Amino acid sequence: MDQDRETGAELLPKYDAAGLVTAVVTDAAKGDVLMVAHMNAEALEATIASGEATFWSRSRGKLWRKGETSGHVLKVVEMRVDCDQDAIWIKAEPAGPACHTGAVSCFYRKIEGGGLVRV
Repeated sequence: MDQDRETGAELLPKYDAAGLVTAVVTDAAKGDVLMVAHMNAEALEATIASGEATFWSRSRGKLWRKGETSGHVLKVVEMRVDCDQDAIWIKAEPAGPACHTGAVSCFYRKIEGGGLVRV
């Protein structure tokens, strides 16, 4: 099974004990990291079927399609899985800011001198 997962052509996500895999989203055009979230099997299936990034909200305990209230959807351009299929990389076209704070990316601050500086 591990060899099939690591070198095979079948999608066999390796979910953690909570039934989740980590999903990293980057801007398909710029390459910038936009956000990190989690997906369960239902979120992964919904993303593949719709072409729009859908995640599992750990805090709300439910599925959420990115942009469902803001309109800032993430249109999937390409999805990749890492070698042991416990992380998903989504290259997406953002329809607006990816961060709920209104920032383009959730990674809008750098660590500098023990504090945070907006970039």
